[in-house]
Amino acid sequence: MRRYWLVFSQAVTVLLAAYFVVATLKPEWLGRPSTTIGHGVALVEAPTPAVGPPPPGSFRQAAQRASAAVVSINTLKAGHPQLEDPWFRFFFGDRGGQPQAGLGSGVIISADGYILTNNHVVESADEIEVVLQDSRRTRGKVIGTDPDTDLAVLKITLDRLPVITLGNSDALQVGDLVLAIGNPFGVGQTVTSGIVSALGRNQLGINTFENFIQTDAAINPGNSGGALVDVNGNLMGINTAIYSRSGGSMGIGFAIPVSTAKQVLEGIVKDGVVRRGWIGVEPADLSPELMETFGVKAERGVLITGVLQNGPAAQAGIRPGDVIVEVGGKQIANVSELLTQVAALKPGEAARFRVLRRGDHVEVAVTPGLRPRPPRIQRER
Repeated sequence: MRRYWLVFSQAVTVLLAAYFVVATLKPEWLGRPSTTIGHGVALVEAPTPAVGPPPPGSFRQAAQRASAAVVSINTLKAGHPQLEDPWFRFFFGDRGGQPQAGLGSGVIISADGYILTNNHVVESADEIEVVLQDSRRTRGKVIGTDPDTDLAVLKITLDRLPVITLGNSDALQVGDLVLAIGNPFGVGQTVTSGIVSALGRNQLGINTFENFIQTDAAINPGNSGGALVDVNGNLMGINTAIYSRSGGSMGIGFAIPVSTAKQVLEGIVKDGVVRRGWIGVEPADLSPELMETFGVKAERGVLITGVLQNGPAAQAGIRPGDVIVEVGGKQIANVSELLTQVAALKPGEAARFRVLRRGDHVEVAVTPGLRPRPPRIQRER
């Protein structure tokens, strides 16, 4: 019995040694491809897998579905218009003489060439070049801008344009997986992943109307105007800003919901501008100090601290010290909600406001006017 065991162990040893030699020197004999580099070193390569479904946890399909419709936007702003004036050059030299280039991203949202991007990407640009993922290049034309939401609509003329699918941003929940697609720092199209960190972010001082999706997906300069998509590749938002102390991503990025972008797009394509309601008041969130100053007792709503003379609110009888608690049947909790609800009203059509005045609730019919366009503010890309 011992003799058989010795023979068996010796045979196994020889076989293992032979396998090791073959696997090292001739791995192709075992069906394992190899590449020989200098000095006879053989590298073993994994076999090329057949094209099939992505592995579990992969966002390949979402990225492929959305990326084709995300474009890079290159802008060029000419130098100072008075640069050729010799007196201007004498006093100011050649400063501002070099054209300023800018980078950003955009999203193709229709087959006839409409592109959504950020207003600050194309603002004051003299030339706009749109570069598709398939390397096609063309001039972009600004159809309209909306500084209040920092959105702009461009138009290009090309055939066979890829189009992104619009999702339902109202269905997003904190913790949902999302992808950010754009052209950060001009390195080329890049896809990053993260989650929805928060919803309804406002009072950030970025836009007039703020209702941002916050995400930790890496967003960097150049991503502005790019796409924030869900795991199915559907557009959920337009990436627009980051919180950063270094100029790069710190895991706090903001995107404009696609629900807001759709309203802006429809207004610009139809009328050339976004028509919003306006009533001419100075609103303030409730605070103990303000409530004591105006003699107000309220649990919720927005305090009116000033009313524009002969404005829509003044003509309807709204006074300083009133607390607006409802607009068009929708409850109001803060200034951001009031601005959003008033902006959604159609200019010239009366709407019902519910106001708290000296402890009593009063119904007021206000006919909003057309919200004035804000002054242009230069922003960094």
